[in-house]
Amino acid sequence: MSDSIVIIPTFNEKENVENMTRKMMSLKKDYHVLFVDDSSPDGTATIIKELQKEFPGRIFLEERTGKLGLGTAYIHGFKWAITNKYDYIFEMDCDFSHNPEDLDRLYMTCVDGADLSIGSRYVRGGKVKNWPLKRILMSYFASVYVRIILWVGIKDTTAGFKCYRRKVLETINLDGVIFKGYAFQICLKYATKKHGFSIKEIPITFIDRELGVSKMSTGIFKEAFFGVWKMRSMDL
Repeated sequence: MSDSIVIIPTFNEKENVENMTRKMMSLKKDYHVLFVDDSSPDGTATIIKELQKEFPGRIFLEERTGKLGLGTAYIHGFKWAITNKYDYIFEMDCDFSHNPEDLDRLYMTCVDGADLSIGSRYVRGGKVKNWPLKRILMSYFASVYVRIILWVGIKDTTAGFKCYRRKVLETINLDGVIFKGYAFQICLKYATKKHGFSIKEIPITFIDRELGVSKMSTGIFKEAFFGVWKMRSMDL
């Protein structure tokens, strides 16, 4: 039994899911992987089921009806991971914008004492590749905006590459988290900080996806922009 589960939400990731799985399975540490698939019409779940036969007991799949959003996918995955008693619970994208080779650094940061480790683009040593300058600036100043409103000392507030100790997710009121996009990532960091858990950012190189289609939308951006004001009064 592994002590670590990597949760990867998927929607139309057939170009990436097999390569990502094989890369994860090739790592020295025994990471288990939970895919939460929102009825991908491109057959992503079918590919995962074939990979489960090849790597029994290491790959898991939760299928949901309809496209329900990133935030609810992670909440679903967190509850599954807590029920199955994993000590270290990761978030990671399927499109290789997060390098699986960095999982060990996130893991060891928590083993060494952090309650939440964050793969950060905006601490010293962090980088972004293949993004236009406009998007880099928008992302960077979004984090500045969040820090001003929520008073959280986190450089990369929208980062989605993270490792939690299980006790963090057992403490947070997961049912009280209502956000689906980047606001979800902000909210979980804010809740972690609010409960007094220790957080450490480590530098990563974020690489924009090469295959598949980005899920970013104007609605997701608006949810994050206005959602940070709601978080201050939420029961988290």
